[in-house]
Amino acid sequence: MKISLVAGEPSGQPCTECSVRQFSVCAALDRAELRELEHLGRHVHFKSGETVFAQEEMTSSIYNLLEGVMRLYKLLPDGRRQIVGFALPGDFLGMATSARHHFSADAIGPVAVCRFFRTSFALFVEDKPHLLRRINELAVRELSQAQDHMVLLGRRSAEEKVATFLIGWRDRLVRLMGPTKTVPLPMSRQDIADFLGLTIETVSRTFTKLERDGVIEILPGSVCLLDPARAEALAAA
Repeated sequence: MKISLVAGEPSGQPCTECSVRQFSVCAALDRAELRELEHLGRHVHFKSGETVFAQEEMTSSIYNLLEGVMRLYKLLPDGRRQIVGFALPGDFLGMATSARHHFSADAIGPVAVCRFFRTSFALFVEDKPHLLRRINELAVRELSQAQDHMVLLGRRSAEEKVATFLIGWRDRLVRLMGPTKTVPLPMSRQDIADFLGLTIETVSRTFTKLERDGVIEILPGSVCLLDPARAEALAAA
């Protein structure tokens, strides 16, 4: 099944027919539980650039991303922005242990989410250990991604950082869209720079170098991996 990265019109789709259910926390639920969950959630659409939730805002809601891509970022004390990740359909956001969000989430292009009030979702989860296990699995995966990102920000060259980002993003998209050499990049070069801890000029130069070396071809809104093995070697360096 291929999942669109662009949100369309509100569908009113029931939970049992949700196209991202197999990738999200909801995969742990049976049909009866899904019908129960359906009454707790509300489909909400956000326009490109809109904030879904903000850093230090009270965590009154949690979100299951249905369509589109979101940038997740922290604002540093000196005003700089550090992007900590990009959310894809199936990602579950807002399950923080504290009462406030530790980062902000903005829509990159149109976004559709299923929003739940935190208190009602917590009550729903209480007697469902299988759902708690699923949430823990996703939390462990998120922690692993955060650890990988810390390594990425460390002592690696710009070329290795960009290659690692492209391969990592490709691998995340495979489960949603199937294998492909063309990797959609809905985020801006500035977003990529803020994720990799580089300047936008360095990111642009590195993309150009990778294209000149025959590793990628730069396309409108995407790149084509002409030499995936070379890109993977750079990412593993």
